[in-house]
Amino acid sequence: MSVERFGLLRRLEAILFASAEPLSENILLSRLPEGTELGPLLEDLQGQYANRGVNLVQRGKGWAFRTAPDMAPFFTLEREIPRKLSRAAVETMAIIAYQQPVTRAEIEEIRGVALSKGTLDILLEAGWIKPKGRRKVPGRPITWGTTEPFLDYFGLEALDALPGIDELKAAGLLDRRAGVSSIAMREDDLFQGDREEDEEDMENFLEATLDEDEESGDVPGRADLSRSDG
Repeated sequence: MSVERFGLLRRLEAILFASAEPLSENILLSRLPEGTELGPLLEDLQGQYANRGVNLVQRGKGWAFRTAPDMAPFFTLEREIPRKLSRAAVETMAIIAYQQPVTRAEIEEIRGVALSKGTLDILLEAGWIKPKGRRKVPGRPITWGTTEPFLDYFGLEALDALPGIDELKAAGLLDRRAGVSSIAMREDDLFQGDREEDEEDMENFLEATLDEDEESGDVPGRADLSRSDG
């Protein structure tokens, strides 16, 4: 191979490598010396890369370097896509956290509105809830509870570290409004005794935590505080 041809191949290689998009033959010729025979150069370069990790391929009317097909599985990326929590998701998460194990019907009864399928899906995708078995009643509905990632995300050592009504009042996070019903904890639930927890307790805690994380840059999104009955 002559020095001149070798130089043309290197130049063609560099032009193709530097482009993110396929380049047409007209564009390639415009960047090579006048009178260059492009076809043989492309064929030669394609042969040199035939058994490499990247191949020179033709895409429509353009040419480009692309990862060899058998290498594709090694370049699969998993990307976290930030999603904002709706008001319905925040309320549902609060109910599950304080009332677990709880069924979908029980969540709807506490919230007073029907629960859309997407609400539980969002919490499942976040890894904050998981099925905890089935209630031993007709229909055997699935019950839901929190996960270890939920504890980790909100900085809780265990479920009994969830803030109570007194703690939320002291922190200024509890906003009791008329018409808001309280949730009495059952004897077999996480908290024993006569203490009652408001359904807004965890809701305010979630919102406050998401706000703090967003401000510190640790979390990509925050709870959406606009009202949604979905």
